[in-house]
Amino acid sequence: MIKTSKLFGSKTRVTFSLPAEEPPGTVSVVGDFNGWEPGKHELQVRRNGTRTVSVPLEPGHYKFRYLATDGVWLDDEDGSELHL
Repeated sequence: MIKTSKLFGSKTRVTFSLPAEEPPGTVSVVGDFNGWEPGKHELQVRRNGTRTVSVPLEPGHYKFRYLATDGVWLDDEDGSELHL
């Protein structure tokens, strides 16, 4: 699930969220906004049963996916592209 909120200026905070238990291990969101670099935006487990990470982004069109432990790729239920 993806949530967005406007920040000051032109940036938008994009929060990426997955269930805490699936998949097991670490999960990063990777995309053209971070050079598809695993570990740069790792989702952190929260008390509410999710794991999330927030990324401030400029307006634009972005592609992304989730990369889990052992090279497992996941897609977001909302799709794999952002239009900000």
